[in-house]
This record gives sequence, C-alpha cells and structure tokens, in this order.
Amino acid sequence: MSELLTLNGGSSSLKFTAYRGSSASELEPTHAGTLLPGSGAEALFAEVLAQVGSGSVDAVGHRIVFGGSRYESPVLAGDIVMKDLEALVRVEPLHLRDELDLVYAAMRALPQAPNVLCFDTAFHRRSPAIAHRLALPRDLDPLLQRYGFHGLSYEYVVSRLPPGSGRTVIAHLGSGASLCALRDGKPVDTTMGFTALGGLMMGTRPGDLDPGVMLWLLGSDGYDVGRLTELLYHRSGLLGVSGSSADMRTLLAQAPANDAARDAVDLFVYQLIKHIGAMVAVLGGLDTLVFTGGIGEHQPSIRERVTAALAYLGDVAIQVIPTDENLMIARHTLRVLSTG
Repeated sequence: MSELLTLNGGSSSLKFTAYRGSSASELEPTHAGTLLPGSGAEALFAEVLAQVGSGSVDAVGHRIVFGGSRYESPVLAGDIVMKDLEALVRVEPLHLRDELDLVYAAMRALPQAPNVLCFDTAFHRRSPAIAHRLALPRDLDPLLQRYGFHGLSYEYVVSRLPPGSGRTVIAHLGSGASLCALRDGKPVDTTMGFTALGGLMMGTRPGDLDPGVMLWLLGSDGYDVGRLTELLYHRSGLLGVSGSSADMRTLLAQAPANDAARDAVDLFVYQLIKHIGAMVAVLGGLDTLVFTGGIGEHQPSIRERVTAALAYLGDVAIQVIPTDENLMIARHTLRVLSTG
C-alpha cells in the first residue's frame, strides 16, 4: 500500500492524516491537516485531496461516531452497511450525517479505493452488560441503550498506558467531553449514553439533564423537537452558560473579569469532578487518571483544579497522553483490509 487516508470528522473540525506503510508498526504520517466545517462534503473531500494528492490514496479510513448495537468492530463500507447507518442518523445528527456524506464523497472521488468505517461506539461494547442498560420498559426499541463515545480516542490512550495501570479513568476533554472507567485496560463504564449529549458539560452540549427539563420546554415554552435539538446540540454547555464562547481558552482568559465566563468554567470543573467520583465508585478506587483531548492536554489550570479536588483518593498516578484517533483509524483500516 502506498498511502492510506484517514478522516476524523468531529463536532468542530475535520482532521485528516495520510499515512504510508503496510503494517500498523510501519505507519508513517505524510500529510496532516484540519479543516473547519461549512463547506459540503464534496468540497471538503476535494480540499483534502488537493493537499494529499488523489493519485496516491489506496484506501480511506473513516471515524463513524455511532454504530448502534450491530457494528462492534470496523467494517468495509457497502450498500447494506450504509443503509443501516442512514437509519441511525437521527440518533446522532451532530456528527453522523456529515460523516456518512464524507464516505459517499470518498466513494465518488476514489471509486477504486476501499472505505473502512471505524466506530466510536465499538470500544465500549466490551463493557459489562449492566453498563448498557437504561431504566426503561423492556418492550421499547432495543436500540435504546447506553453506548458511549470517543472510543477511538480511549482505545489509542489505552495502547499508550504502561502495564499495571490498574483502575483507570481517562478524561477525554474537548469540544465534546466524556470519561471512561477501565480496569486493566478493559472498559467498565463511561459517561455518555444513548447519544453524545449526555454525561459531562461540553462546548455546546449540556451533558446530563433531568428529563423533566425537556418535557417542560416541549410542553410550555414553545419548543418543538427541532428547536430542542438546536438548543441541546448547539446552544448549551460552555456557550450557553457563558453566553459568549464554547472555547475553554477564551473563557479562561475572560474569567477574571467576566462573571458568566467564570461560571461556565466553574461548572465544567464541578461536573468533571462529580462524574470522576462516579467512575471511581464503579471501579472501587483509582490508580491512574489520564487527561487527553484539547482541554485535557492543553489546559493545566483545569487539570490542577481537578486533581486538587481528588487529593482525598491518595496516591493516584496523573498522566497527560495526547490522543491520536487518526492513527487508531489507520491501524483498524489496515487490519480490515489485511483480513479481507
């Protein structure tokens, strides 16, 4: 294989990396970049190819945020798979629609190149069954369960953990944020559930809410499903509380002189500490706490506030491990292609 292209469509950007190599241990990045959303999938993919060079791309690996209960490992894209995923778009509209459109764009632009889909939810399928249950009647759609997200990031971080990390919590903190509890590298629980709205407060998403809040808005405040979706995905979280920004760097700079910005940062830290406590309870203690993602890697003041609040746990190893979801996608893509 001369070159493998990976596409990682997140909630705030499209990250792409081209690799050269024929095995996971030989992969070397040759091109990398980040594009902001705004253009359609065709234009975005054309811009990626303009930087990478379409003549050298032999295969494309994609991050796909949600695979439901059916897709528990990476697969080749095909008609049946894409039809299945189209039916899941309404579960995760912030990401999945754009990601599938990028798959179609890649298929059209590079018809001879196979496309491998790598699911963010797959990593968490190894968690205990009870961690997937929702307290809802059994006769509802079996799709309704807890899945967890950021799995490609967690999988990469686990590959970097030293032996003997024991009871571990990984905090993936960025525009999307979640926690994962692991025991000896195996997932036990995570903060996100059926969608990427739950768990921690995020850049524009609220994290956990009393369901009664949604009922109140739908019943008495003029909200329909469309307005509620816009509120929960795009106008809540750090942006909603601060009223000014979803970017933690901006809010930290504003906080000394801006009460709303300070409130947003304080609430983020408070919720993070509270949810780590829940993960620690599930694990029965904590040996290792890992920070990753944009906030986790680059905002030491957030890390310091969290670790100070957790000092009561005693001797806990604190690590910062930069994530590399694209490398994880590349490894999975090679594995799928090598096994046919």
